[in-house]
Amino acid sequence: MGVQENGKGPRQKYVRMASDTAVAEEEEEEEEEVVSVSHPLQENGKKSSGSSKYVMACAILASLNSVLLGYDVGVMSGAILFIKEDLKINEVQEEVFVGILSIISLFGSLAGGRTSDAIGRKWTMAFAAVIFQSGAGIMALATSFRVLMIGRFLAGIGIGFGVMIAPVYIAEIAPTVARGSLTSFPEIFINLGILLGYVSNYVFSGLPSHISWRIMLAVGILPSVFIAFALFIIPESPRWLVMQNRIDEARIVLIKTNENASEVDERLAEIQEAAGNTEKYEEKSVWHEILNPTPGVRRMLITGCGIQIFQQITGIDATVYYSPTIFKGAGIKGNTQLLAATVGVGFTKTIFILVAIFLIDKVGRKPLLYISTIGMTVCLFSLGVTLSTMEDSKIGIVLAILCVCANVAFFSVGIGPICWVVSSEIFPLRLRAQASAFGAVGSRVSSGLVAMSFLSVTHAITVGGTFLLFAAISALSVAFVYKYVPETKGKSLEQIEMLFQNDSHWTEGEVEIGDMKHLMEKQ
Repeated sequence: MGVQENGKGPRQKYVRMASDTAVAEEEEEEEEEVVSVSHPLQENGKKSSGSSKYVMACAILASLNSVLLGYDVGVMSGAILFIKEDLKINEVQEEVFVGILSIISLFGSLAGGRTSDAIGRKWTMAFAAVIFQSGAGIMALATSFRVLMIGRFLAGIGIGFGVMIAPVYIAEIAPTVARGSLTSFPEIFINLGILLGYVSNYVFSGLPSHISWRIMLAVGILPSVFIAFALFIIPESPRWLVMQNRIDEARIVLIKTNENASEVDERLAEIQEAAGNTEKYEEKSVWHEILNPTPGVRRMLITGCGIQIFQQITGIDATVYYSPTIFKGAGIKGNTQLLAATVGVGFTKTIFILVAIFLIDKVGRKPLLYISTIGMTVCLFSLGVTLSTMEDSKIGIVLAILCVCANVAFFSVGIGPICWVVSSEIFPLRLRAQASAFGAVGSRVSSGLVAMSFLSVTHAITVGGTFLLFAAISALSVAFVYKYVPETKGKSLEQIEMLFQNDSHWTEGEVEIGDMKHLMEKQ
């Protein structure tokens, strides 16, 4: 094997584009001398441990914006019950209010790519937090549906910025060996936010309806304090700094975040080479290249946008937003009981995202995607059958809760976090921010359409029939993973770009790009 994963050999190195077979043989001999270590980021003693902790702290702080999205999704499932009662909105207004956030967020995602290229990844995250908090404050103080929608519009723009930039930033700052786990952090924080939203619903549900939902929404403003604190700690992305020709600053960041100090110059050279490719495209706009892609970029767009869309059209946001409606259809009565059941869903979703973090860089992206999509298909089908045949029975209630919890568990173990990992690591540096934004648009539009149509579709084909439809879509996602999603575990961002450009590794069958040695020797 001609590639060493970063951190797994006594001489950690990133793959060079060498055609000399002697170099390949030398790397093979070095691999035979590999010694095991207790942790992939703990090979250089204190320096390694310090770098590992610093990178993890940066990933955590960069993911705080994701709490805002998760909290909104979770809290709105319960708050909408009291908003309907207080502001007297109808069912159509309810669908629009819940679902419009995702549609509006696409404008933030589209603007986020260009903004992050202009002002940097770090300050784009700050901008996202400010806009979201403004919207959350307006919603909490709203006295009419119109004012409520103004706040929702601002919150959606902020979420659009935040949802696309955090995975890009983490992918660019993380070492190869831990990139999958660290890039999954935003999904962890989305799930944490959902759980906090569910808990907030339950805690404040006993208050008068005109007060309870306002407090529920206002609590979402609190993370801004931690986000402001994060800006004083996290560095700018080294790849963005290189794009700005701020090489010395990029080197400083790489020294702080790289577990092997001797590797910094080599890694910096690779980033500079990737950034240097932009000179060939200086007269060709990024969006022109995205809209008129080369075969390699087209493959990236199909993979990145496709997995984003499948993540949402399998109904996960509808399941979370309308979980009280689902459980009510199963036979649970009373708002407090409905909201208590949703807390169990949020807890399950959060626990299993932690499982994914431990497995994603060990098992790989693709095996977890298979487990996730197949498991979701089974759970969604079972939920559809349960809601169609066992309505208002105790066993039906139990099975419905189990199916919903199992569905969100399978989602969190695979397609939930891996969607963001894959879409943030497959694009070349010159396209990464705006192509990731393009993929996030697909995610947000799909989420919005599902959320805005869920109640109408359930009236047309019943709640059970709706989940049978989701099951069929989930089955298609299994085929998509098989055909279009490659394994990217252990590859540097530059290696992944090169592999997507190689025609011989994309056949009519399953995408396999694991045979790196053969490709390196050809190069």
